[in-house]
Amino acid sequence: MLSYLARRVPTAALTVLLTSVVVFLLIGLLPGSPASVILGDQADPAAVAALEQRMGLDRPMLQQYADWARGLVTGDLGTSYVSGAPIADTLGAAAGATVELALASLVVTVLTGAGFGIAGAMARRRVPQTLIRGASALIFGVPEYVLGILLILLFAISVRLLPAGGREPLLADPEIGIQYLAMPAIALGLHSGVVVGRFLETELRRQLEGEYLDTAHAKGVSARRVLWRHALPNALPPVVTVLGMRVGHLLGGAVVIEAVFAWPGLGQVLANAVVNHDYLIIQDLVVYFVVVFIAVQVAGDLIHAALDPRVRLEGEAS
Repeated sequence: MLSYLARRVPTAALTVLLTSVVVFLLIGLLPGSPASVILGDQADPAAVAALEQRMGLDRPMLQQYADWARGLVTGDLGTSYVSGAPIADTLGAAAGATVELALASLVVTVLTGAGFGIAGAMARRRVPQTLIRGASALIFGVPEYVLGILLILLFAISVRLLPAGGREPLLADPEIGIQYLAMPAIALGLHSGVVVGRFLETELRRQLEGEYLDTAHAKGVSARRVLWRHALPNALPPVVTVLGMRVGHLLGGAVVIEAVFAWPGLGQVLANAVVNHDYLIIQDLVVYFVVVFIAVQVAGDLIHAALDPRVRLEGEAS
């Protein structure tokens, strides 16, 4: 396992480095400078030049990149081009909300995936199979933001059971916080749960058709015991890998869902930065999202190997 991590760290570092270079170059190729965006199209060129100098945008591109990359590593992210507030404080205040939403949506993903996967694998008659697959296909075909709007129309406007948007920290007031958290977590996690459920159903069906399970049935072991004691543990390792990949999807979907529900997380910060042309925040968030995605992938591989000793991680002897 240590050798696997030793091999993955350089690859991950190279991926983050290339991502940072590409993001920095793409932002630099955008028309207009942040100074001209802040001051407006009719601003005096001398004022724009003075602001660019104050922001350090008049320096060579290589020096700008080096200073920015150094700040990413040290945590000194500079100040916002638009608000002038320290970016580290802005991201730190929003990170808690995003982590809360991501964990809640991950719970929804796991519960939904387990429900659809186990029910689909155990269904033997045509009608239950059709209903399960129809519901799965319907959820899969509805984008997260559309599902979010439908939830708002139903539970916030028609029934008036839940608030349409905003946030109350879950740790501050769990009873109120769960009301704000429920709809965005469901909208974000349900789609991924269906995807995980399909993989789990496939793996469970493959396990339930194994010869060793025929032996268990011949010994009089009940179908439920076979499922929970034999089939499910053997089906989990590849599903964990898929679940890790869906975490990246949850991070990407958070940008839209946080906008739909006015959830004050990193996705909302990124959306506002795009609207306001706050390029430095965009650069920082994109790179940090890539770092989190890579870390989750590595963790998924390690959990896969821990659940299934037959799997040998890259770099270990076969």
